[in-house]
Amino acid sequence: MELIYSIVFYVIILVIVLTVHEFSHAWAGHMLGDVTAKNEGRLTLNPAKHIDPFLTLLLPLGLILLGSPVVFGAAKPVPFNPYAVRYGRWGAALVAFAGPASNLLMALVVGMYLRFVDVGGLGGAFLLQFVLVNVAFFIFNMIPFPPLDGSRILYAVAPPGLRDAMDSIERYGLIAVFAFIFIFFRFIDPAFTAATGGLTSFIIGKLVF
Repeated sequence: MELIYSIVFYVIILVIVLTVHEFSHAWAGHMLGDVTAKNEGRLTLNPAKHIDPFLTLLLPLGLILLGSPVVFGAAKPVPFNPYAVRYGRWGAALVAFAGPASNLLMALVVGMYLRFVDVGGLGGAFLLQFVLVNVAFFIFNMIPFPPLDGSRILYAVAPPGLRDAMDSIERYGLIAVFAFIFIFFRFIDPAFTAATGGLTSFIIGKLVF
């Protein structure tokens, strides 16, 4: 029963987290002059416009049921024209940062509630998992590996040679992300887990793990 609750919670949270994350990219791009996402119908909080049946639902569920040490999900990437935004590479960096920033903001809002209000039972478990998932998404997406959001921020200050290398990797899209997770992530997983637990504990005011 506990596994069922955990799976249901995770799916609900993932849909919320990914919807807000992708909407934030679309909103930031729109505010900076790029209408690509709006024209594609992505400037909305309607989950149906953002979630991908496989990446958002089936993939994480399969990883959970298989007992994978790494569980993740994704949404349909928001279309973005870096040449249409104001401020050039810095504008593109702001659009990229908007996604993980929304995750951090959601974690802070719900985390502050948990810090000052004693919520027990399933409600408390759901809210704690909500904070954890948002913190994990914030930290993971800030990793400067293309096409993760952190890479676009690094791109703004990177020398030309590094930008060319990042462009080459980014062309592979989600394939590059999968390769990073399944090949390289194990080397940074201890640091990632410690950072996720540490930031979550700091936000809610109690040790998580």
